[in-house]
Amino acid sequence: MADHDENIRVRNELTQPPEKSKNIVSDYRNFFLNIPGNTTFVETKSEDERKIYSDLIFQRTGIGVDKYRMLNIHRIHVDAPAEFIFDELMTWNGDSSWWPNHIAKANVVNGSLEKIKITLFGLSSNLFKLKNGIFGYHLLHLFNLNAIKIQKDPDSNNGRLLLYRCSGGYPIGVFAMYVRDSIAEQDEIGKSQLFIVVGFNFYGNKNLSNLNILNRTWERIHNRVTANIIDRIKLICEWDYKNFQSDKKD
Repeated sequence: MADHDENIRVRNELTQPPEKSKNIVSDYRNFFLNIPGNTTFVETKSEDERKIYSDLIFQRTGIGVDKYRMLNIHRIHVDAPAEFIFDELMTWNGDSSWWPNHIAKANVVNGSLEKIKITLFGLSSNLFKLKNGIFGYHLLHLFNLNAIKIQKDPDSNNGRLLLYRCSGGYPIGVFAMYVRDSIAEQDEIGKSQLFIVVGFNFYGNKNLSNLNILNRTWERIHNRVTANIIDRIKLICEWDYKNFQSDKKD
């Protein structure tokens, strides 16, 4: 608890955005070991709660997540406008400092966010030159992200969306990043609310996803990494927006 409080104190004194990872070791430290200053995981404690969030996801994305065993939702408030944050999301590539690119590189295909290939350590997914991989698995190819919808025009809550189908790897399902204005009537703080949502079954198999050892291990790792990703997006956007406001005054 003391370490967590110290982490928050240091964050409040930050005079620059979070340091960019330089290699696999710093990626591991920044995304796997680091405890973010914000609690971002949205826990669903019952099937009824999960259904509420599933309905909200369907309303925002048009995608049903009921068929997926794994559903992880992370949320954070950001003191920057929604359109400012979405512009940062649209710069996502293999050099983004808020993504663990040294461990799970985001290879943007043909310079477009319509298709992203995530590979382990940035190595070729066909490193071993085996067409069908090893026992049918391409070990260095984590998964593909194929855009279902990239919503640049705002919805009724000034919301914007990056929505992908996950395929070709261990997660087969959907991945989304959604940002909208905070709603004062719901006591939300900050200018905006940012969500990262992942719903999937391991290798497309819902029964395989019921294995407690498998899903608990994945959830623990995924939740720590995602919490750091969304937290870094927040810090980067708040830092850039602060400087943007200062430049406007000058």
